[in-house]
Amino acid sequence: MTKQLKRYDAKSGSLILLTAALLACFAAPLAAADKPLTDDQKVLYAIGVSVSRSLSVFDLTPEEFEYVRQGLSDAQTGKKDVIELATYTSKIQELAKNRRKISGDRQVGAGKDFLEKAAGEKGAVKTLSGMVYIPVVEGTGASPAAADSVKVNYRGTLIDGTEFDSSYKRAKPLEFKLDAVIKCWTEGLQKMKRGG
Repeated sequence: MTKQLKRYDAKSGSLILLTAALLACFAAPLAAADKPLTDDQKVLYAIGVSVSRSLSVFDLTPEEFEYVRQGLSDAQTGKKDVIELATYTSKIQELAKNRRKISGDRQVGAGKDFLEKAAGEKGAVKTLSGMVYIPVVEGTGASPAAADSVKVNYRGTLIDGTEFDSSYKRAKPLEFKLDAVIKCWTEGLQKMKRGG
């Protein structure tokens, strides 16, 4: 396209401006409203969020995402696929598996660092399983046994502090059988007393 522009430069400046304007339109994505306003727009936005979450396993770089965007755009507009999709189905699964492993390895390393730091805090107790328990408020009375049912208020965060769940926000404690949850909850809550 650039070579064509140079050829037509001497003949018609207006052709160059029109071509440059068309290139700019195709190069930039269409501008959407800042926020979805109607229910239909919100549903469409939700589709985008859903698709993005399903792509998150791939941990795409901005450059990689552009290829995904091109594939979406080509398929949506009915353009002929530049690859044979059936050939790449197993490769998609292989990429997802590899990216999950890389992400998992990264999280394991970060988790170990987090636990080591937590284990060094004042009052921290590190158990044989590797769980680190830091009492914030000591309770009184008996501790629950693994077979007991408990009622707890909690705030769940990732190691970076991002909150992913909170019984406080729901204004309702969670009740469950202690041996029916993840191991660190079963182990950790047995170290607490009522009110702790």
